[in-house]
Amino acid sequence: MAVGSVGTTGTSANALSRQTIADNFDTFLTLLTTQLKNQNPLDPLDTNQFTQQLVQFTSVEQQLKTNDFLEAMMLATQNTGNTQAVSYVGKIVTASGSKSELVDGKATWNFAVDKPADISVTVRNASGDVVFTKQGSVGQGESTFNWDGIGDDGSKKPNGSYSITIEGRDQDGNLVDVLTEMTGEVTGVDFSGSEPVLIVGNARVNMSSVLSVRDDGG
Repeated sequence: MAVGSVGTTGTSANALSRQTIADNFDTFLTLLTTQLKNQNPLDPLDTNQFTQQLVQFTSVEQQLKTNDFLEAMMLATQNTGNTQAVSYVGKIVTASGSKSELVDGKATWNFAVDKPADISVTVRNASGDVVFTKQGSVGQGESTFNWDGIGDDGSKKPNGSYSITIEGRDQDGNLVDVLTEMTGEVTGVDFSGSEPVLIVGNARVNMSSVLSVRDDGG
């Protein structure tokens, strides 16, 4: 079972920003106090500018607190999703096979046809844009489509979730049903992608593609 690390870049940046704001605020107060002590009583300083700076410091501090809160919510959601994914291990799942996770130049889809067919494969990214197409032929039964992550434009596509559409036609040109659902036992979970991926036999199934879950016993 592969377990990915949880990034802390955002938290570290927030901590650094907060320290910088605190240092600047201390410096600001020191300057303000010094100027107030040494101001000319006959020509007192205009406090409007100082008031505006105080408001700015307060606004930035509130924004940092908001960022901390949002990061905490995202981390809690991620941990909940990971815990749920682990609970699938040993269970029998039925999942849509239209989605797969591209990780380090490899994505795999499983499908089946009830008769030999010529197929047309279309791969789309998370935004729904077509990134790869291919034609080929398969025999009756289950088949596997592997993609190396290289798009039709020759560029290497980023890791992430991709969906597949497969159209099949027999030798007479009639449409053939293509089954992209699959059922099997979850033997592991991969957390290296943008969402947990369940290992089902030789297939990789995005957790968001799961349609049903049941115990191995029935």
